[in-house]
Amino acid sequence: MTRLTAEQKIQPHWWSKTIAGIILGLTLTYAIVAIFAWHGPGGIDAPVKVQFNMWMIAPIWLLILSFTYLFKTGLKAIVYLGSANMFFYGIFFLLRWLS
Repeated sequence: MTRLTAEQKIQPHWWSKTIAGIILGLTLTYAIVAIFAWHGPGGIDAPVKVQFNMWMIAPIWLLILSFTYLFKTGLKAIVYLGSANMFFYGIFFLLRWLS
């Protein structure tokens, strides 16, 4: 077996990964929950959907935050989470525009 080089290892950029997970992870969570809230079963006016959406924010956000530390660098975490934000918000606004 060969040893990994420094570029192949996961770098301990804790601050940048944590900030990316907190800020971009939260906005990504809002986009995912918004898509479900507006375009899921019953639409936005479903009676018990408000509570469900509210309670789903924390587990999704914590899942994204915990997986943020698996990126190789903090910059990659920011780029990938930022791209995911643009993708999901794009889908959300496209669906809102089409409906």
